[in-house]
Amino acid sequence: MARSPLTLAAAATAALSQATGVRTAITGAAALTEGAGGRFDSAVIHLDDGSRLVVRVPESDEAEAEAVRETTALAALTAGVRAMLPFLAPEHVGQARLGTRTARVQTYLPGYRVDASHVPPGRGVATALAAAIAGIHDLPSSIVQGAGLPARTAAQVRTDTERLLDRAEATGRLPFGLLRRWSRAVALDALWHVEPTVTLGGVDPSAFTLTDVDGVPTVSGLLTWGGLSIGDPAEDLRWIASAPDAASDVVVAYSAAAGRSPDTMLAERARLHAELEFAKWLVHGHDSASETVTADAVALLESLDESVRDEPPIGSGTISVDDAIAALGRVPAGAAEAVDTSMHTDAYDPGLIDGLLDEDAEATAAPAASDAVDQETEPIEFSDWPGTDDAPAAEESDPDDAAKNALRRWTGTA
Repeated sequence: MARSPLTLAAAATAALSQATGVRTAITGAAALTEGAGGRFDSAVIHLDDGSRLVVRVPESDEAEAEAVRETTALAALTAGVRAMLPFLAPEHVGQARLGTRTARVQTYLPGYRVDASHVPPGRGVATALAAAIAGIHDLPSSIVQGAGLPARTAAQVRTDTERLLDRAEATGRLPFGLLRRWSRAVALDALWHVEPTVTLGGVDPSAFTLTDVDGVPTVSGLLTWGGLSIGDPAEDLRWIASAPDAASDVVVAYSAAAGRSPDTMLAERARLHAELEFAKWLVHGHDSASETVTADAVALLESLDESVRDEPPIGSGTISVDDAIAALGRVPAGAAEAVDTSMHTDAYDPGLIDGLLDEDAEATAAPAASDAVDQETEPIEFSDWPGTDDAPAAEESDPDDAAKNALRRWTGTA
């Protein structure tokens, strides 16, 4: 059973007390979720000064490791770095033990979010996201290097891609057509003229919060920083495979905003990275000895293989952005489970693979109400907040089912 907002509020009180030495007056707490089971228990905490914080507790060792990466990355965002960003990043406020887990408290970022499949073409969400991602990529590499975060050269990016393909082939379940298609892409030197940049390791649109400025959607914050590293900027654009109508606008706006030489193969590599998410899913199923996951991955790969069979090779330079990305949208839906898009509750990825498979997804002209960040319950009022000593004990959470949550674990992985 998930931990209650009351329990999480008690953990937040302890974390803030340890960080500041002052007991913080919490006036209310509410669950922060969209109803699906996530890998974190999360709540938004209301303070007596009107501000809000978010408390998150991981439910597994893997989620704990992810939270550690996130905290490390946020620590690298010094005041000087944050001043370079045209939007906000969460601040780590404090942490405290809660049973066998660690509760971490961050500042709350308001705004609404849009899933990749709902990003409309034209000026607005698409161009705002593109400019925001370009801004991240233009940050000095010393930010990552100084924090000891991962850094890969162009050659290492290519080698890692080749290793993934080898691991997928070794399962004996990878369709030959995809093996040939991806092997040709790996062997194409022109595709790998990568200028490594600061990246987020495969960010998704739902990681950004947006607000409307003069009626125009504008990025106001970025929730997830755990993948902060140096690598291939195309990985942070692989989500355009789930937004074929907006893909051209995203690539054009990104290229215009990026302070680097044009990357003529950016969209092609982004597509390759998107397709290889299916290979990661297969490898995960094989390594975890889950026949359910493996069978699901094989079904997805077979559908993808069929859908791209008549397409030009990746990196041929003959595919338009729209045509190159749209092929993935023809893969039949229904093979993978939906992924939770709750703010601060998962790996902040709404399901890249689900987006690729949803041929019925249509871009909306404006963000729908269901895309909003906040989907809170009514706050629990604390008229006489007793502090952590009298707070209820943490509730035990059932382990996540691997087949249900592996998409969360893998679709945001660099």
